[in-house]
Amino acid sequence: MATNVYFDNFTNTPEQNLIEDLVIESIRIYGHDIWFCPRTVNNYDNTYNEDAISSYDSSYQIEMYIKNVEGFEGEGDFLSKFNIQIRDEITFTVANKVYNELIGDLNDTPRPREGDLIFMPLTEKVYVIKFVEHESIFYQMGSLQVFDLRCELFEYSGETLNTGLTQIDDLQEKYSQSPSAEDGLQRDANNNVIIDANTGRPLGVSSDWNPDDPFSDNNELQLRSDFIDWSEQDPFSEGGRY
Repeated sequence: MATNVYFDNFTNTPEQNLIEDLVIESIRIYGHDIWFCPRTVNNYDNTYNEDAISSYDSSYQIEMYIKNVEGFEGEGDFLSKFNIQIRDEITFTVANKVYNELIGDLNDTPRPREGDLIFMPLTEKVYVIKFVEHESIFYQMGSLQVFDLRCELFEYSGETLNTGLTQIDDLQEKYSQSPSAEDGLQRDANNNVIIDANTGRPLGVSSDWNPDDPFSDNNELQLRSDFIDWSEQDPFSEGGRY
């Protein structure tokens, strides 16, 4: 036996387009205006499968539907040994066609990627995408109309934020542990101090800067290796034994 040849449920292009248009219209009626910030990978480490100096250089407004309408999911707020932690999670639904028209085609990304940021004006919170589900509604009429973006609250960890949205960019100034540009040093796009190849001096410092300052013993500390007295069997004690 086989399926009825008079009914085409998977390759009917007009029906697929109709469902896609209805999905887009529904999101625009019941959804929210969301700011989407794609991540730029600058130096990917194949060993650890991560990028230590990711940056966010642009932002795009797009409509999304909040799938978990009853409230945030995840572990919620709890007190751990590392202080109070907020583990709110949320799932956004975005139309495949709309994403590619507004974002994907401009950045050569056919789908949202894990690590991209989402700013939700309603809650004034920034979320990071942890997983992208592209089969959340399983092949209606043989096509996929939406992406489900499973997100959690974003925890800043040294990324360069230059999206143009103050709500996101201010996180770098608030939580960054890197030296601020206010110290007068000239820095590149990754906030690294630029060194003059001729003088060996960082650009932006005064001419009386002296790398051989006796009060700056970093070079000596790097070269010396006799901090520990290896003459004893137990180098971490004062004459002890194992």
